[in-house]
Amino acid sequence: KWEKKKFMGMELFGKTLGVVGIGRIGSIVVKRAHGLEMRVIAFYPFISHDAAEKLGVELVSLDELYSRADIISVHTPLSEKTKNLLNAEAFSKMKTGVRIVNCARGGIVNEADLAGAIKEGKVAGAALDVFETEPPENSPLFELEQVIFTPHLGASTAEAQENVALAVAEQFVDYFSTGLIRNAVNVPSVDPKLLPVIKPYLALGEQMGSFISQIAEGGVLEVRVEYMGELTEMDQRPITQAILKGVLQNYVDQSVNMVNAPFLAESRGIVVSATTSSVKRNFAALIGLRLKTENREVHVEGTVFIGDEPRLVKLEEFLIEAKLEGTMLIFTNNDKLGVIGQIGACLGASGINIGAFNLGRNKTGGKAMAIVNIDSIPSDDQMEQLAKIENILDLKLVKL
Repeated sequence: KWEKKKFMGMELFGKTLGVVGIGRIGSIVVKRAHGLEMRVIAFYPFISHDAAEKLGVELVSLDELYSRADIISVHTPLSEKTKNLLNAEAFSKMKTGVRIVNCARGGIVNEADLAGAIKEGKVAGAALDVFETEPPENSPLFELEQVIFTPHLGASTAEAQENVALAVAEQFVDYFSTGLIRNAVNVPSVDPKLLPVIKPYLALGEQMGSFISQIAEGGVLEVRVEYMGELTEMDQRPITQAILKGVLQNYVDQSVNMVNAPFLAESRGIVVSATTSSVKRNFAALIGLRLKTENREVHVEGTVFIGDEPRLVKLEEFLIEAKLEGTMLIFTNNDKLGVIGQIGACLGASGINIGAFNLGRNKTGGKAMAIVNIDSIPSDDQMEQLAKIENILDLKLVKL
């Protein structure tokens, strides 16, 4: 039928696109939107303002995105935080006539609430490629002409299918001809003969990355790694990947593994560098890691002790030995009498058992640091009580 009036549309030129999540796919959508001369705003707490600026995106709060966007496109994984992210309350904050696109994961958009918002005239239309239940059954959206449905077609192109098939075939050839495993999420791409030697440093790197990202604050700008001692003679690339995995799993809202960590870092504008040093230190092999964020720069060093045990041996200017495991409290304090006792007493009064207590200081009467391994996670109130101890300057909680 030739029903021109029935298919009245809306120009994208000059409209405001609100993107929820500007990771790998979200950033590609941003580029396409710029080609259509749209204004782009985004909500994404895991990217620095510098990186967003390079993408040509204005970072805003979620509520501001709701109030300003003509079209909202979702590009975030499904998690406890994002389930039903677009619900009745969210729709009430949006412009009248907004359009919703979800090609990410079913469950991020509450389908019943979306149907209600369309019937009320708040939402002008929606395009959905993913659903809470797939295939969807008896969805309230099926009766609405304002909704376009596709059956989870994200990778359904001839080119994508061919590229995947070629990649899998090449990986099988590599494995059966040389034993090399490429692009596994839990095995580094390294010579199988060298894996037992490098494996403890992979664990160390990931734990150091997770540790430093939890004590830093703000969006990550730069990750610098320095390899010293025996590590200078190894292939350090898998260790760097493990470090990035540890760093990013605390910053991004999606699964991070050995394969995608470098790509996730690149897509977020994070500068990654790795160097080697011939400087002799007190350890046969040592990893130095420096993390720069929008707010501060943090430096740590770590090594592997006999028995393949990862150890932190330096944090900022403090020489300190600590196991990188479990729940850890990191105190920075004035080097005064009684601080250690007060920490122990406060933890004891809270029913929190101490597994290890490690100390370091820069000079007598200067500043000191304590890394305390504990057996349970303190509540917010307990953390507040610990922070109030006299001469405590800073307190961080790390969970490995």
